[in-house]
Amino acid sequence: MRIFVFLIFLLPVFGAERPNVILFVTDDQSPVAGCYGNSVIKSPNLDALAKEGTIFTQAFATTASCSASRSVILSGLHNHFNGQYGHTHHFHKFESFASMRAFALPQLMAQAGYRTVQIGKLHVAPESVFHFDEYLKGNARNAVQMAEVCRPVFENQSEKPFFLYFATSDPHRGGGFDKTFAGEHKPDRFGNLPDKKAYPGVEEVFYDPANVIVPGFLPDTPESRAEIANYYQSCSRIDQGLGRLVELLKKNGKWDNTVIIYTADHGMAFPGAKTTVYEAGLRVPFVVRHPGVKKKGVTSEAMLSHTDITPTILDLAGALNEKKTAPEKPLPFEKGGVGENTGKAPKKYHGRSWLPILTEVKPKGWDEISASHTFHEIQMYYPMRVIRDRKYKLIWNIAHRQPYPFASDLWVAATWQAQWSKGKDADYGGRTVDSYINRPEFEFFDVASDPNESRNLAGDPAYAVVLARYKERLKAEQRRTGDPWIMKWEYE
Repeated sequence: MRIFVFLIFLLPVFGAERPNVILFVTDDQSPVAGCYGNSVIKSPNLDALAKEGTIFTQAFATTASCSASRSVILSGLHNHFNGQYGHTHHFHKFESFASMRAFALPQLMAQAGYRTVQIGKLHVAPESVFHFDEYLKGNARNAVQMAEVCRPVFENQSEKPFFLYFATSDPHRGGGFDKTFAGEHKPDRFGNLPDKKAYPGVEEVFYDPANVIVPGFLPDTPESRAEIANYYQSCSRIDQGLGRLVELLKKNGKWDNTVIIYTADHGMAFPGAKTTVYEAGLRVPFVVRHPGVKKKGVTSEAMLSHTDITPTILDLAGALNEKKTAPEKPLPFEKGGVGENTGKAPKKYHGRSWLPILTEVKPKGWDEISASHTFHEIQMYYPMRVIRDRKYKLIWNIAHRQPYPFASDLWVAATWQAQWSKGKDADYGGRTVDSYINRPEFEFFDVASDPNESRNLAGDPAYAVVLARYKERLKAEQRRTGDPWIMKWEYE
């Protein structure tokens, strides 16, 4: 009945026509925006998009690592199953199995009759799995310029709808350090140009470190504030790109038949967020504007996962078999030769379409997510698995006997180094430096009353029964999603 009512909403706008789809993915962005309650950062275009559609306040990445996360976004399958265990670039060389072509989004959209276009950061492999019809070149640090490059896509009068994967490199760390900072540990610029210069077409927004909001997982230090201010600036640059994209859609008559999905690959690039499965690493912005839905300005509490993106977009394209939670027509793939691992052919998506609940504030049955992290860079083996609902969150640190490994850019981060230099007992966002590096096998949090994950209940006898129950739920999720690391329960 819910699906039927939802389709009635769509008929007056689209009829038999399918919408264009833009999947807008930023790099290392937490839900820090005006529409998410931050009164300091300037994000007028994302705020406007939220008023036009649905903002999800409980959206989660499955892993806070770039390539691994993007493989999930574009396949609907956890990375422990699809084979993209970590980064694909340079010497890391992780890539998805050839069999993932059967379920991967880009070529399924092409099969469904869409023009598929990619611009900005892709960061997944192989191309045979994640192939797009057209690749546009743009400066991924300048979303305004990226939007301008996409102008021909919107001007094209083809009868085919388009699927545009628009992925920025902002607000990822990079671009050097701010050497004007008075302290010893210089803050990262987060892609911002030095000396308050601006990218072409961008009106840079600068922030006073004294005014930023320091999240609970970070120490409130000058280094942290300086890096947050730079992060805010990078996010505001993205927002202007979103605004230009909307402007071009309207100018070319595409606004009224284009769905925009805005999210990030994972949380902000700070120790305690990126590469962890803590809340700050997994929570992402998630705003959907669907012109075929009459109800606007919805704030949904549904717990969404990145595994839900691919099946939802296929649902928009009319290419999802809802009963099987699989493509209507899975694509063929080439099997490997002797000694090559093609991977197991997927049978169902690990996620599902959220189209039927797009206008619901508290939909039933959307109350649990799971997460799976194994690598970031190849030298960072630290598998973690998560089951989380609205009350509790269980983290299984499978390699807990070894120190937690750092991403290279997070290790040198001024926010971390300033505390590291103070010794192992120094505060780091409610934890100590030592406890951040040396973690127990299980971390169990009452996230309903302890959203900052400050009190580990795993060793509390009062929670022994409920902890055992969540362990079994985690095992069941590993079985459901084909996680090879499930065997670690038996021999380690």
